[in-house]
Amino acid sequence: MSENYTLPIESNWTVEDIVTVSNLIDGVLAVYETGISKRILLERFDQFREVMPAKSEQKQFDRDFEQQTGYSIYKTMQLAQKTIRDKVRA
Repeated sequence: MSENYTLPIESNWTVEDIVTVSNLIDGVLAVYETGISKRILLERFDQFREVMPAKSEQKQFDRDFEQQTGYSIYKTMQLAQKTIRDKVRA
């Protein structure tokens, strides 16, 4: 994964929105590095969907993120939803 990446921040996002999106990104990265609580990751994804409710926006954001980091939010969330463990780790 590239250590340097930029999140496509929308001009109409509040500071709270940016923090929410960043929290999800941190959670996705944690899945691949240390693991994260399934409950926390799913909560962060729900909050992300409030900031970015349109599926098309979510998909574009995920494509941009995956292109930069090699990690997919979509695939990570599929893993989280399928696991029966309390901790998600890839």
